[in-house]
Amino acid sequence: MQWILQVPALFFAIIIHEFAHGYVAYKRGDDTAYLNNRLTLNPVSHIDPIGTIILPALSIITGAPLIGWAKPVPVNPYNMSNPYKDMVLVSAAGPFANIVVSFFSAVLVSFFYLIGLAKLFIFIPFIYIFHYLICINLILAFFNLFPLYPLDGGQILLNTLSYRWRKKYEAIIPYSMYIIIFLILTGLIKYWVFIPTRVVIAFYSLIGLKVLPC
Repeated sequence: MQWILQVPALFFAIIIHEFAHGYVAYKRGDDTAYLNNRLTLNPVSHIDPIGTIILPALSIITGAPLIGWAKPVPVNPYNMSNPYKDMVLVSAAGPFANIVVSFFSAVLVSFFYLIGLAKLFIFIPFIYIFHYLICINLILAFFNLFPLYPLDGGQILLNTLSYRWRKKYEAIIPYSMYIIIFLILTGLIKYWVFIPTRVVIAFYSLIGLKVLPC
């Protein structure tokens, strides 16, 4: 039944993720997301049938990390002054936003413990929600950094490769989604996301934040 608290945390994480993409694109000169009413935190604008509904359901059923994505924010790199460089920034913005949310969630939970609110029964669900925000945002960040298109890691790789290697990488793109789904269904994706997630959680503990293992 933990998924009752995990799913709202996931929805918040993926909305922040997409908003960050749109915001950085807007700052780099592309107003496509803004003109399409996607530069918003309204969850209805970001729901994707596969990434927001089916994929989280598969994650729950298979026991894989609870991951997913929202409907991608539309971005036109040709509105930017340096399309390749700017698209790297836009792609990295989503995972970076998730890591920032994770950190501040850890700070807030630690504050609850510090002032004694964590011991009150009424605050226990909130403690767990923030714990899931910590873990899910980290898992989502590292999942999206997997170097396969259309994930952010694939976008970053695509825009940093030389022309020769970019053409070779583009040959893999038609099969990328099948590879991603295979990794999720078999649970193999956890080896990509759990190791860096646990490293960050260990870092939080090292600097004195009160966090639970993911």
